[in-house]
Amino acid sequence: MDGGTMYTIGELARRTGLPVRTIRFYSDEGIVPPSRRTEAGYRLYDADAAARLDLVRTLRDLGVDLGTIQRVLAREIGVGEVAAAHAEALDVQIRTLRLRRAVLRAVAKRGSDPEEIELMHKLARLSDEERRRIITDFIDESFAGLDVDPGFEAKMRSALPELPDDPAPEQVDAWVELAELVGDPGFRASVRRMAEHQAAEVRKGAYPEDPARLGRLTGEKIAAAIADGVEPRSDAARPIVDELVAAYAEASGTTDTPEFRRELRRRTEIGTDRRAERYWQLIAVINGWEVWPAMTPSFEWFIEALRDD
Repeated sequence: MDGGTMYTIGELARRTGLPVRTIRFYSDEGIVPPSRRTEAGYRLYDADAAARLDLVRTLRDLGVDLGTIQRVLAREIGVGEVAAAHAEALDVQIRTLRLRRAVLRAVAKRGSDPEEIELMHKLARLSDEERRRIITDFIDESFAGLDVDPGFEAKMRSALPELPDDPAPEQVDAWVELAELVGDPGFRASVRRMAEHQAAEVRKGAYPEDPARLGRLTGEKIAAAIADGVEPRSDAARPIVDELVAAYAEASGTTDTPEFRRELRRRTEIGTDRRAERYWQLIAVINGWEVWPAMTPSFEWFIEALRDD
């Protein structure tokens, strides 16, 4: 383009694809003023004005407001600074759109009613900190005033939901279910009972050193028995039960007696709640972790096997 070329507003409109009224508005606002006017008062624009208009159009296409564009053109702020700020804003918009998409896909999958749709949208758009606060409040209430096993409490507090920026529908589903679960008074009361029992066991020195190992042993042994069709009250179950009771008695520093079995059954009942296992499964889905096979059926089998009637 020849530096001496001048354009009328109509020619500039054809060159840029912008409406004449838009260019006239930019001229009137001083954003792209005419380079000069003809004797009849018509606006004329030179190559610099055309280049300035190209920049304005590009920035507007990127969502930059006119006030900021004027500051860029006046060299009060740099284009790089503006670009960085708007890129950050777009990141937020993109995360919001991805979240909305995931909610809509989850709604389509579940066939949600209007009330559930509103709840899903409200819960999904919470910030990471707000989501963590819902869970930490639940944990705080569960353990308040109790000296529970520090390792168990640390595990609970470290496993917080981290919904990704681009969640899958099942992750949105899991988060909504988790929020509903920790808000359920019945579940909160059940977890509080578990915590109180654990604190009492710790206080009297009866809490095993490695409860996770005992849990894995119980789950593995009984899962195999269930797979083999072994009923908990059958003769075939006795050696399995005897082995597990012996392991629990040793971990508790005692021996296998009828009294110990009754106490073991009682504390296993307190600690067995399908909702508690579901809590961990939901955390795993939200965070993209491996979801472990359900162990609650094994502990329910064990409870039945320990009945003394």
